[in-house]
Amino acid sequence: MSDRVETLEFQAEARQLLQLMVHSIYSNKDVFLRELISNASDALDKVRLESLVDKDLQVDTTDLHIEIEVDREARTLTVRDNGIGMSRDEVVGLIGTIAKSGTAELLRTLRETKDAAASQELIGQFGVGFYATFMVADKVTLLTRRAGQAGGTRWESTGEGTYSVEAVDDAPQGTSVTLHLKPADAEDNLHDYTAEWTIREIVKRYSDFIAWPIRMTVEKSGEDGATTREEQTLNSMKALWARAKDEVDEAEYKEFYRHVAHDWADPLETIHMRGEGTFEYEALLFLPSHAPLDLFAPQGRRGVQLYVKRVFIMDDCDALMPNYLRFVKGVVDAHGLSLNISREILQQDRQIRAVRRRLVKKVLATLKDLSSEAYRTFWGEFGAVVKEGLLEDPDNTEALLDLVRAASTHDPAELTTLRDYVERMRDGQTEIYYATGENRATIENSPHLEAFRAKGYEVLILTDPVDEVWVERVGAYDGKTLRSVAKGQVDLETDEEKERAEAERQEYADLLTWMSGALADSVKEVRLSTRLTTSPACVVGDAHDMTPTLEKMYRAMGQEVPRVKRILELNPAHALVTGLRKAHEQGGDSTALTETAELLYGMALLAEGGELADPARFTRILADRLARNL
Repeated sequence: MSDRVETLEFQAEARQLLQLMVHSIYSNKDVFLRELISNASDALDKVRLESLVDKDLQVDTTDLHIEIEVDREARTLTVRDNGIGMSRDEVVGLIGTIAKSGTAELLRTLRETKDAAASQELIGQFGVGFYATFMVADKVTLLTRRAGQAGGTRWESTGEGTYSVEAVDDAPQGTSVTLHLKPADAEDNLHDYTAEWTIREIVKRYSDFIAWPIRMTVEKSGEDGATTREEQTLNSMKALWARAKDEVDEAEYKEFYRHVAHDWADPLETIHMRGEGTFEYEALLFLPSHAPLDLFAPQGRRGVQLYVKRVFIMDDCDALMPNYLRFVKGVVDAHGLSLNISREILQQDRQIRAVRRRLVKKVLATLKDLSSEAYRTFWGEFGAVVKEGLLEDPDNTEALLDLVRAASTHDPAELTTLRDYVERMRDGQTEIYYATGENRATIENSPHLEAFRAKGYEVLILTDPVDEVWVERVGAYDGKTLRSVAKGQVDLETDEEKERAEAERQEYADLLTWMSGALADSVKEVRLSTRLTTSPACVVGDAHDMTPTLEKMYRAMGQEVPRVKRILELNPAHALVTGLRKAHEQGGDSTALTETAELLYGMALLAEGGELADPARFTRILADRLARNL
């Protein structure tokens, strides 16, 4: 120990995480070994790939493996690999700090989670499984050397807030992690991790599918009583996706899902498929049961790994799955690709595009066949993401529309399909009516729905931001036009009602002309409404105008769009509107009339959840009017 040894402090978040790991409610501490083996497997994948890409890298890949070594007397357990290894900077960066988004959310979740069964796998979800070692060890020593580098690094810590880093000259390529184990404690579910049967059972349960051999030297007693030592491989190493479906049980699928998804919950559905013919591939995909924290993050992880002939090529292969299916997890093993294929080549590869089309169709078909209960869970977690496909994937628009679920005025509790909406349409109805907004309560209380509710027309209630865009892009379903209740003219009237409306338009012509001029800075037109029954006024857009919400979305993304003036519609049956008409006919105070028109417009904006351009002026006029009537 010389000046080559440096003592450093854990990042604050790392210290908090370590404390939560050591003193947490996790009942299954066995996961530490799964995490170490998973890390070792990733390191072997990476060194194999790097040796193929970089021909100048001097590494021996003839016997890549993971080794588990036990010293019962010293009570140590070592997990060793001859993979890619780490440099000193990587050791400090990956272990001393948590340089990942979502750290605060992770810590909050760990603190709040009370159910051990639901929380015991959380560590894997965030890729910080190395910290799990401190659940079972008083001290952890890591020795590593990156492939192609001369010197190595020794890292050591008791998990109390600091760690030491030392440069070493004689480290072998790869990484070894040595745990100085705590005493076994049955009450705390702390097993004896020096026991052969315990290690075998954990490896079989969690890591049997790992593609690299996991070896351990074990003692065997002969017939003569002599004890011999023998190296054995603990895992089958057969890639799960390469096995026939009837050879894989549900528990193996679930454990493989946890490995590739780093998720604590079981998958919602498993898709095991094989493509044959001119281009062979195997795929094992999973639909998660809950959304990851980074689902809507710009740099969020994709879920599909690419292998070529059992050789790992890359994580998060965006060429295999479109962005709107980014939640799908799993593995695709393509047989006919080059091992050193790049992301750029993948995007242009004809065979990969063909595989992508087949995978997408299979995923969409699987979603369509889910049970009602399973699909309800899926849509609640991923529905907003799936609807992005209506903007991105015109080839599958019809299939995606059949997957859409939406709230509706038909049922306050259950979502509806577009197909069910069409089957319930009234005689003579040719359009599918919808309303968009921030939440159901705001939409249901909007004046735009009054006539539809009064006449018994069902309206879809769309509250996801993407809804503002896809309904415009798609335009129709099953030959029925998608029509916003807040845009254009509404034609729900009988012939008799139309005749009466025409007479009212003549009666209100002067008022409408005057108000259009008085409110010219705010609206493009003032007209009588056929969609109002109880409210005095509402604001609507022209049939092809951009909605206010869409305007706001574009501006939030830094895109300048022209301000769209909307149309003010008046309810000729409302006392406030009829009173305003009479006052205008009688030549009342022009200032007072103008202020009343402003109040009508402001109330219409507020009723739909909009924002006033000048709230102070609105409240001042309203206060003056109230004061005069006291």
